[in-house]
Amino acid sequence: MGSALLFALMWWLNASRVESAKLPDFSIINDISELKTRFFGFLEPLAKTANQAVLDDRDWLLELKAELDKDKQPGWIKQRSLNHIADRYGLDDKASAPNELVEQLLLRVDTIPISLVLVQAAAESGWGRSRFARQGNNLFGEWCYTKGCGLVPKNRPVGATHEVKAFNRPYDSVTSYLHTLNTHPAYKRLRHKRQALRNADRAVTGFALAGSLIFYSERRQAYVNEIKTMLRQYNQLMDK
Repeated sequence: MGSALLFALMWWLNASRVESAKLPDFSIINDISELKTRFFGFLEPLAKTANQAVLDDRDWLLELKAELDKDKQPGWIKQRSLNHIADRYGLDDKASAPNELVEQLLLRVDTIPISLVLVQAAAESGWGRSRFARQGNNLFGEWCYTKGCGLVPKNRPVGATHEVKAFNRPYDSVTSYLHTLNTHPAYKRLRHKRQALRNADRAVTGFALAGSLIFYSERRQAYVNEIKTMLRQYNQLMDK
C-alpha cells in the first residue's frame, strides 16, 4: 500500500472515530480546571474534523476559480458539483455564471476559528453539562421550529413554538453550528469580516470574529463581551 493511500486511510479512520464520539458525562467532574481541559480536549478534534470538511470544499472551489480565471469553463461534472455545493450552502441562483457563483460561495464556504467553536460551545452548553447537551447532543443552543425536532425549554414563553434542536451525535451539532454561521443572514457580517481579513492576509481568529455574533443571543452585546472575555481567559488552552 502506497504511503499516500495509507495516510488517506488513517485519516478516514480517525475522522470516523471522531465523528462517532459520544459526549462524556462532564457532570461527574468536580474539579473545574479538569472539566474545562477535558471539555476542550473532547471538542477540539470534532471542530477540526468539521472544519476540514468545509476546507475540502473550499479548496475545490479555489481550484475551480483558478481555472475560471484562465477562461477555462467547467464541464458538466464540475458544474454539477458546483451546483451541489451551492445547494448545501443555501445559494439558489444557479443561473449565475460559474465565476460569480464561486465568488458567492467562497464567502460562505470557509472555516470558523477553533477557539470560537470551543468557547461558544462552552458558553452555550455549560461546559457540556446542560440538559440540551446531555439529552440532545446540542452544544451550541441552536433552535428548531418543527414540533418534535428537539427538546422543549422548561421556561419557554406561552405561545412560543421553538425547541432546542436534538442531534444524534455531538459532531452533528458542530457541523450544524458551522453551517449556521456560514449561511444564516444573521451572520452575514461575520462572513464579510472573515473575507476581509483573508483579503488583507491577516489572521482569522476567534477574537476577530466575535464582535460579529451580536445576533447569536438575545443578550446582544453582553453576549459578545462574554465570548471575548472567555477567549482571553482560555487563550492558552486553545488553537487561535
